[in-house]
Amino acid sequence: MLIDLKHLLGTPEVNELMTYALIDEPETLLHTSAEYSEQTALQLCGWEEEKLLLGLVGFEETEDGSLVIRHIAVLPENRGKGYARGMILELLTVRQPRYLLAETEDEVSADFFRSHGFMVYSLGENAAGIEMFRCVYEVEESEDEE
Repeated sequence: MLIDLKHLLGTPEVNELMTYALIDEPETLLHTSAEYSEQTALQLCGWEEEKLLLGLVGFEETEDGSLVIRHIAVLPENRGKGYARGMILELLTVRQPRYLLAETEDEVSADFFRSHGFMVYSLGENAAGIEMFRCVYEVEESEDEE
């Protein structure tokens, strides 16, 4: 189940998970936490089981009804158990976006999104010479909506 984490920003549990989604530099963590704290359009939710925070997903909802995943992370000892997939499915169910989008520079992450039904497109190399990927999941409209 996803829970709101904004009120827990800066706690050791949230900071640990955020470092897995970021370059592990203190100023990056502080800057990202401040963004989530200050910007109401940004949401930060966590996957919790038996009072243990196992993963988090940070996202924003765009004006066209899409959700953009900005950060997603699962504790290393719990990876491969379906928690990231569960967070994505919960976002699709609860938020009902038109599209679910993510960008990554990590081929492993791009493969994760691809394996969960996202179309993955190369955006070319960024200024640092690292290939970037855009991952797009188009939500199918049900017959009731047509």
